[in-house]
Amino acid sequence: MAHDTDRQTQPTAAEVAQQVYRQYHQYAEEAPALQRRRFKHHEMVPLLERLQQHEAFEVEVAGQSVEQRDIYLVKAGTGDINVMLWSQMHGDESTATMALFDLFNFLHRSDELDPLRRHLLQHLTLHVVPMLNPDGAERFSRRNALEVDLNRDALRLQSPEARLLKQLRDRIAPEFGFNLHDQSRYYTAGNTPNPATIAFLAPAFDHAQTVNQVRERAMRTIAGLQEALQQFIPGQVAKFSDEHEPRAFGDNIQKWGTSVILIESGGYHNDQEKQYMRQLNFTAMVSALHLIAGEGYKAHGLENYYGIPENQRNLYDVVLRHVRHTVNGHDVALDVGILRQEVNAPFGKGYIYKGTVEEIGDMHLYHGYQEIDATGLRLVPGNVYEPPFRTLQDLDSQTAEALLAQGYTTVRVEQLPPDLTLINPLELPLNVVGTAEAVDHTFRLGEGANFSLQAPDGTVVWTIVNGFALAPASPLPDTYHALPLGLRI
Repeated sequence: MAHDTDRQTQPTAAEVAQQVYRQYHQYAEEAPALQRRRFKHHEMVPLLERLQQHEAFEVEVAGQSVEQRDIYLVKAGTGDINVMLWSQMHGDESTATMALFDLFNFLHRSDELDPLRRHLLQHLTLHVVPMLNPDGAERFSRRNALEVDLNRDALRLQSPEARLLKQLRDRIAPEFGFNLHDQSRYYTAGNTPNPATIAFLAPAFDHAQTVNQVRERAMRTIAGLQEALQQFIPGQVAKFSDEHEPRAFGDNIQKWGTSVILIESGGYHNDQEKQYMRQLNFTAMVSALHLIAGEGYKAHGLENYYGIPENQRNLYDVVLRHVRHTVNGHDVALDVGILRQEVNAPFGKGYIYKGTVEEIGDMHLYHGYQEIDATGLRLVPGNVYEPPFRTLQDLDSQTAEALLAQGYTTVRVEQLPPDLTLINPLELPLNVVGTAEAVDHTFRLGEGANFSLQAPDGTVVWTIVNGFALAPASPLPDTYHALPLGLRI
């Protein structure tokens, strides 16, 4: 009876979200590794070992990956409701993993939110797998070391990681499960220009998309969650496709009796390392746990779940509007869509971008993280500056800016470093190539995005280098990467 009274006096999910969002930086795990998305398993392990020092947690090695990396299970709380959370099933989807360490900090700290903290730990028992696919995380790739997509291995259980997840689900028998992922940054929330920063789903367990009591609980919880998050990212909450995937864990765990809530972290302006989305994940997790602990999800109607706009693939990194271009003797006004693909550099040396022209024509239905009105400007393919520089150190910032202003997008260098990935792309506003490398910057669909936008008098207004739009004498974008073309990616 005391528990029932406690539940009746709890704040709403929106109020809880406001509280924890506002105080997030008191709980954010400050380990340097978690300030970037591409952290490795061995960088995470000391944080888990540190958790073992807190009486609030039980930390165990639950199993091993294909390459024998330990997969950890963290337990917290003493409540009757079992909740299971698993992250980084795909090795390159790490946003929620970072947020889980923020959640751990929240659970063992003491401050004015102690009533909320006690409420969660008294009503819930949390079982958390922070990194299910450590081998994929090592390569920052979707699949595991067998090249198997773990989220398509729920039935055959060919991978040790998949078998472990199934065993944990069966042993714990959680009432609620959180399937934590990252999605493409090119989704919008419905047919709007707004990126789908967070997308939710209560996965369907059959092709008919039947709603039983188990799935309904997840849907009502999501209805409350989206209301809470709209306070911070209005118009940027979406619903993931609910097409049934019979091989997926979310769909099957829903079928096996656990109410599954899928959380997908998408895109947000100027949040390359997903640190703001990490804060949103933390906020969503605490809010969801609050809804479950107090059964507050029951107050949220299914119509609010169905009213969440669905993901649409409507975004590009850069969209140019109404730029003139001459091709095959025809002078036309075009829209141009550019995407920047993140490519793993060789030998584990981080990553680089490869910007390509992905759409040409009428793009009025599509949107860009950056949009340029190019009315009155002409697209001119990028030039290669042929007199080679002896070394990269001979290319100073003033020279680079002068070349950009003349429409050059690429320079030649005689003495390139043996490992081009050592080039600091943040300091290099031009593509780099050796003296013998052939370069073709012809403007074509599917090819590299290297050209300038020029006024009728020939003045360069914008230079597009490897898909990044650079204005003369303006600072480089925070996420800027030029392309060492010698990598031949």
